[in-house]
Amino acid sequence: MFESEASAFQSAGIQIGADSQHAEKELLEEALSPFGVSRRNNALEMARLYAVINCFENEIRDFIRETLEEHIGLDWWDKLPQKIKTHAEGRQETALKDSWLEGEKSDLLGFIDFGMLASIMIEKWENFSNLIPSQHWLKQRMDELEKARNFIAHNRMLLPSEFQRIYMYISDWNRVIGL
Repeated sequence: MFESEASAFQSAGIQIGADSQHAEKELLEEALSPFGVSRRNNALEMARLYAVINCFENEIRDFIRETLEEHIGLDWWDKLPQKIKTHAEGRQETALKDSWLEGEKSDLLGFIDFGMLASIMIEKWENFSNLIPSQHWLKQRMDELEKARNFIAHNRMLLPSEFQRIYMYISDWNRVIGL
């Protein structure tokens, strides 16, 4: 009953409950307030780019997982090259030892370096060849995005032209893959 009444008030322009966007904005402003305006502006620009790269990278991980599960089966991880598996398992082991650091630790694909994601797709090309134009296309975009991603991950500022390149490559990927 309350929800139906609340929606009537909301449609009339009356705010019901807390404005979470406003609260989040205030918290962010407070957290950034000790820093200079220029540094804050740069950080906010890079945060937007980080969010795009984060979504893209995790979307690729899901794309790999779903494609390999569909074509190989649930044991697809066991059929990856040993070098890739060893790398991920070693990083997972380190994360598990850092028990004070909370977060996702069970997904081995999450411990794969960005650059290795393309290697997995190329290694299992027969499962991706009908989805991706060519290995060259894949490698070129992933190499360029990896360089930009590492720049972003290490808190270095990119020029606006690099923002556009990243958006273009991700847009190409999304168009080709069908996101």
